[in-house]
Amino acid sequence: MEEREGYVESIRFHSPDTGFTVLSLSGDKPGEELTCVGSFPLLEEGEYIRVRGELTQHNIYGKQLKVDSYEITQPTDADSMERYLGSGAIKGIGMATAIKIIAKFGDDTFRIIEREPERLAEIRGISDRIAQSVHEQFMEKQNMRRVVMYLLQLGINLNQGLKIYRRYGENTIDVVGSNPYRLAEDITGFGFRTADEIARRIGGMEYSDNRFRACLLHVMRLGAQAGHAYLPKESLLTHAQEFIPEMDEDSLDRALVALVIERKMRTVEMYDDNGTPQTHVYLSVYYHTEQAIARMLLDIDEGGRKVVAGMDRMLEDVERREDIDLDEIQERAVREAMEHGVFVLTGGPGTGKTTTINTIIRMCEAIGREVVLAAPTGRAAKRMTETTGRDAVTIHRLLEVTNMGDDGDVSLPKFRRNEEYPLETDVVIIDEVSMVDMHLMYSLLRAIVPGMTSLILVGDANQLPSVGPGNVLHDIMASGAFSVVKLEKIFRQDEASDIVINAHRINRGEYPDLGNKSKDFFFLQRRDASAIRSLTVQLVKDKLPSYIHATPMDIQVLTPMRKGDLGVIALNALLQEALNPPADDKPQYEAHGVIFRVGDKVMQTRNNYRLEWEVRSAHNTLIESGEGIFNGDIGVIRGINEFAKQMEIVFDDTKVVYYDYELLEDLEHAYAVTIHKAQGSEYPAVVIPLLRGPRMLMNRNLLYTGVTRAINCVTILGDEGALHTMVDNVEEMKRYTGLCRCLREHTGR
Repeated sequence: MEEREGYVESIRFHSPDTGFTVLSLSGDKPGEELTCVGSFPLLEEGEYIRVRGELTQHNIYGKQLKVDSYEITQPTDADSMERYLGSGAIKGIGMATAIKIIAKFGDDTFRIIEREPERLAEIRGISDRIAQSVHEQFMEKQNMRRVVMYLLQLGINLNQGLKIYRRYGENTIDVVGSNPYRLAEDITGFGFRTADEIARRIGGMEYSDNRFRACLLHVMRLGAQAGHAYLPKESLLTHAQEFIPEMDEDSLDRALVALVIERKMRTVEMYDDNGTPQTHVYLSVYYHTEQAIARMLLDIDEGGRKVVAGMDRMLEDVERREDIDLDEIQERAVREAMEHGVFVLTGGPGTGKTTTINTIIRMCEAIGREVVLAAPTGRAAKRMTETTGRDAVTIHRLLEVTNMGDDGDVSLPKFRRNEEYPLETDVVIIDEVSMVDMHLMYSLLRAIVPGMTSLILVGDANQLPSVGPGNVLHDIMASGAFSVVKLEKIFRQDEASDIVINAHRINRGEYPDLGNKSKDFFFLQRRDASAIRSLTVQLVKDKLPSYIHATPMDIQVLTPMRKGDLGVIALNALLQEALNPPADDKPQYEAHGVIFRVGDKVMQTRNNYRLEWEVRSAHNTLIESGEGIFNGDIGVIRGINEFAKQMEIVFDDTKVVYYDYELLEDLEHAYAVTIHKAQGSEYPAVVIPLLRGPRMLMNRNLLYTGVTRAINCVTILGDEGALHTMVDNVEEMKRYTGLCRCLREHTGR
C-alpha cells in the first residue's frame, strides 16, 4: 500500500454521478507530479490531500496511483494557504489577492476568514461585501464537505448528497438523522425504498409513524404515476403492505389521519353501485384539481352557449366554396361546435375528423371568430398544422410555459397564461386530447375566460389515456354534461388503407385480416422470441427503408412492455448495435449503465421545463429559441463534448439542446419505445413485436393505439394467438379518477 501527500495540481476528469476523478498530485519538489485515479467527491484544485492506494503502470497513461482512501488536510502554513486561495476555489479571490491576504495575515489566515472575516477588508481591493462573500463560501464548503461525507457513509451517492444539502443546508444532518423519510417527501428522485434503506442504516425506525406516513405518500405517488387520481382505501393498504408487510389497518388509519390534518391527503366517502360505502383517498392536489377542472369546464360551457344566425346557409356556403361534402353527423358536429362553450369531437382514423375540424375553422373565420390550434406534443401540433393549413402549437407553448415550479423541480411547469393573463381568442381547438392529463387540462382551463372563449376538444376515445394522472377525455364524455359527437363512418372505404380498416376491426373486437395481401398491413408469424428479435432488426435495417422510401431512423419499433425478451430495454440494445455500432469517429459516454453514442436515437423520459433549445439556419443564424423538452420527445445525439461534459441532441429535426451529463438520467434509447410513449405520434412505418405479456398490458386498447401510429406501413411480428388475445381483452388497466363524478354532481345527473 502506497501513501502520498501533496497539492491537487489539476483535475483532468470528474464524474458528477460517481465522483470518479483523475487528478494530478503535486509534491513539495518542483515538477514532481503523480496521476491519481479514484473516487474524490467535492475535491478542488489547490487542496492538500493525503492518499493511499496501489501504484500501477498503465500501458497508455504511465504510472498511476489507484486510490483506495484519502483525506483532505486543512492547510496550516502560509504557503499552503496561499496555494489554496490562489487556485480559484473561492470565487473573487485570485492569486494576486491571495498573496496580499497571506502577506497580511500569514499562518493566521484561515482563522481570520472563519472568525473575523471583516478584517479582510483591511486589504486594499477587498470590500466589506467581498470579505463577507469569502467567509460565506469558506464556511459553505466546510459545511458541505462535512454533510456530504456523512451522507456518503449512509450509502447516499454524491449527486443525491448534493441535492439533499441544497434542500436542507446546514440542518441536513439533523433532518436526515431524525427523519430520513422526509427525503421521499421533499426531494425529487428519492423514493420510499431509498429513504427506508437510509433509515435502516440509522436504526430504530421500523415502527415509527414517520415510516408509515412516508409509505402512504409513496404509494399514492406511484398511483399517480400509473394514472390514478385517487386510490380506494383497501387498495392503498394492500399496496402499502408490499413495502411494509407489518402495516395493519390501525397504523394506516393513524398515518392517514396525520396526513389529512397536514392537508397532504383528502378522503372522500362514496357508495359503489351496490350501495356499499367506500373510502377514496386522494393526494390533496389531485382532489382540488379535479374539482377545479369540473367547475371551470361547466363555466366555460355555460358562458359560451350562443345561437348563430343563418347557420345552415353559412354551412352550405362553406361546403360549396371549399368543395366539402359533410354527412349528417359531421354537419351536426359543426353546428354544435359553433353553439356550445365546450364541445367534444371524437372518432377513429379515416372517419372525417380533420374535414370536420377544417369546416369548423372556416365557419368561425366566416363570422369573425379568431381560432387558435394546439396539441399536447410537438409532433401532434406539426401534424395539425399540415392537415388544417393553419399554425398549431403545443399546449405548453400556447400557455407560454415559463421554466419550472416554485420548488425548483424542473418537471413542474409554470405558465404565464392564467386567470390574470388569459388567452385572447374566441375559440381554442385542442387535438389529441386523450393525451392530456389532469395537470395540463387544469392549466389550460385557467387561461380560458368563460363567455369570451369557447373550447373544442378533439381526440380518439379508444386510444390509451394520458401518461400522467387522470382520464380526462373519457371522463368528460362519460359525464353527459357536454355536447359530444362521435364519428364512426369510414369515408371512401374502398380507398382506405388496410391500416385504417384493420384498426377499426380491432376496435370493434374483430380480428384483423392477416392474409398479407395488403400493401401496408403485414403479419409475420413467429413463435420464438429470438427469431422475432432477429427479424425486427432485419426489417428496420434492411427491408422496410427501401419499401417505404425512408431511413431506418424513421421506422419505429413499438412494444407493449419495457422489460422481457421483447421489451424496450432488450430491443434497444440490439437495434443500437445494428443501426449505430461503435466506431472510432463516434464519441460515446456511459451513464446509468447505458452507452450513449453520437448518432443514437434517444427519448426524453420526463418533462423538463428548464431545458433551453434553439433552432438555427444553415448559416448559424438564430431563428427561434425556447424552453422545455417533454416526456416522449425523440431526438438524435449529434455531438458529445467530453471537455464540457455535454451532449448535443437535435429534437424534431431542428431543435438543438445541450444536455449536461447529470441530465442523462432522463434519457433513454428510442429505437424501440413502449406503445404508451408513442401516443400522439405518427411514423412512416411501425414494427410491433408480440408474443406474450401481462394481461393488463396485452389488451385491445393498446393494440389499437399501436396500429394507428403507422402512416404508410405496419408490420406485426409474433404469435397470432397473442394478437387474438389482445383483441379479445377489453380489460384496460382501470384508472381511479373522479372527474366524471364531479361533473355529474355539479350538474345533478
